[in-house]
Amino acid sequence: MRILKTYARLFVADLDTALPIYQQLVGAAPDLRVGFEAAELAAIGDFLLIAGPPEAVDGYRATIGPAIVDDLDELVEVLTAAGATLTGGPFHGPTGRLAYLDHPDGTNVEYVEWTASIRERILG
Repeated sequence: MRILKTYARLFVADLDTALPIYQQLVGAAPDLRVGFEAAELAAIGDFLLIAGPPEAVDGYRATIGPAIVDDLDELVEVLTAAGATLTGGPFHGPTGRLAYLDHPDGTNVEYVEWTASIRERILG
């Protein structure tokens, strides 16, 4: 089990307004832009921009990540054996499978195992 990529989560008022500056900073277009429930997410470089009404995005504020992993089941097994607690999932989202785990130090992390097509498109 490996972590393949991590993102810095940023909360923005509007993706269309925020994306141009991040495109300039990163020098590329977003790798991914998806809706998830009432939120909109865009992955660009090592940033994950999240926009939407408070009720749609506030749940993300208490977590770190996402960290993209190659095997979510193995990750859950390894972390729970080390004392972590599964607090959500695994379940399916628009980019693959995800789970939330509270680490023994109290940090809540979102882990995602991308679908094969998204993994190939973003990581090659």
